[in-house]
Amino acid sequence: MGKKRRTVKKGILLVLIGLMLVIASACSTKPTSSNVGVAKKGEGKQGATLTVVRLSDATKLDPHFITDIPSANIIYQKVYQGLVVPDKDFKIQPLLAKEWTVVNDTTWEFKLRDDVTFHDGAPFNAEAVKATFDRLLDPNTGSPQREKFSMITEVKVVDEYTVQLLLAYPYAPLLSILASQEGSILSPKALAENPEGLADHPVGTGPFVFEQWKSGQEISLKKNENYWGKKPTIDRVVFKVVPEDATRLAMIETGEAHINDQVPVTEIERIDASDKMALYRTEGLAVEYVGFNTKKKPLDDVKVRKAISHAIEREAIIKGVYNNVGTLANVAMSPKVNGHSDKVQPYGYDLNEAKKLLKEAGYEKGLKISLLTSDRKERINMAEVIQSQLKGIGVTVDIQVMEYGAYIEMLNNGEHDLFISGWGNATGDGDYNQYNLFHSASQGPAGNHFYYSNPEVDEMIEAARKETDETKRLDIYEKVMQKEIDDAVYIPIRNYEHMAVHSKNVSGYWLNAANYLMIDDVVIK
Repeated sequence: MGKKRRTVKKGILLVLIGLMLVIASACSTKPTSSNVGVAKKGEGKQGATLTVVRLSDATKLDPHFITDIPSANIIYQKVYQGLVVPDKDFKIQPLLAKEWTVVNDTTWEFKLRDDVTFHDGAPFNAEAVKATFDRLLDPNTGSPQREKFSMITEVKVVDEYTVQLLLAYPYAPLLSILASQEGSILSPKALAENPEGLADHPVGTGPFVFEQWKSGQEISLKKNENYWGKKPTIDRVVFKVVPEDATRLAMIETGEAHINDQVPVTEIERIDASDKMALYRTEGLAVEYVGFNTKKKPLDDVKVRKAISHAIEREAIIKGVYNNVGTLANVAMSPKVNGHSDKVQPYGYDLNEAKKLLKEAGYEKGLKISLLTSDRKERINMAEVIQSQLKGIGVTVDIQVMEYGAYIEMLNNGEHDLFISGWGNATGDGDYNQYNLFHSASQGPAGNHFYYSNPEVDEMIEAARKETDETKRLDIYEKVMQKEIDDAVYIPIRNYEHMAVHSKNVSGYWLNAANYLMIDDVVIK
């Protein structure tokens, strides 16, 4: 293939353009709060501190080891940046890379900015990019993100501000994965001197510099006075841990805090009626589901999994638990993600079929299992509804409610039976969903908490990530999602709608479709 230049306005390959256009058109956000917009110059307090209240603390702050959106939300596009970035419509834009070239199907070349410095004074250049990805791809690092970038065989420094990524095979959504938090570029100085320290002291190139982490209480960032781009309007942002839903809302109402990006659906009416608060809503890329640990008895029996699937009335959960926020999911991939198919349908509500399957599996007299959930109010409510529904087929459910960090640890260690979870697709592409959730190589922290392993599924997922013909690629995803449903790996529940509540004296923030809080343009009046 001949060399073709890719800038913001010019295309690379037709297939890649088509892919990105599909992602972009599928992922536009629609805020419903009129108060959230771009701030006007001169508005607001200079030197203000933005206070964001959250349900849980971060688990870690190293992008190579973060496996949850709440932790990534602290640092993504704040402390850390990648080579490229999705805009509000999820179109890929330059960031630390000024432009890129597809030299051939397996060689991507990036021209880097020459005016960027890391927070610790280290220069940003091709060597920094190489150091970041070499560490990520080194098996000895033990990063759960490694498999996401396993198609990269070498990071080649061409000159000080030019780097090439050499791939093992053509990988159409490369830009989308580079634009996710996993693609963050880390300080080479920090990597050389104290890589373990990045877990609680991140060092990037972003508009905010890490200040302090008081474990279980708050994480604070301050404005990067030496930032290479447009500096934030605010001087500091503090992410406070406030476990109680009512307390978080009260803090917004009184002005003690400015944004709460984890809003209970039960509080929508109260927020709408308030003259002090406003609600931001946007469709998301994430899906919520009930998952099975397919390695643990009795859930290692597909008949038991199918029986439970038939016994859960999903529509009742959307209406009763979620107050119709979000929509009924058909698979573990949002309709807004490139690769979704509405032809794949989950098992229908059928108690007679459920009882029949349990009898065939040898559990005519019933069985007992545990159901793990984090301490989010809606998920606890969902667990109680599922507990009640499964009683109808003789399945006794013991609900385990865990603080978020302990919940993640339990999933990563495979200590659960049934679990309530969600997958926040960070790229808008089906590969991020399928490879991380269902490939055998992703079992554990990388995302496959079903501990599901099927060689046929692995083969299809690998074929889809290499396929450059979009029609064929979509066909593969449809087939592999049908196989996952046939194997009753999970029960799809809800396509997310992301929400945030804010004080009416705050403007300029937004949530992207992956549910990251974007605060560069925040103004506090």
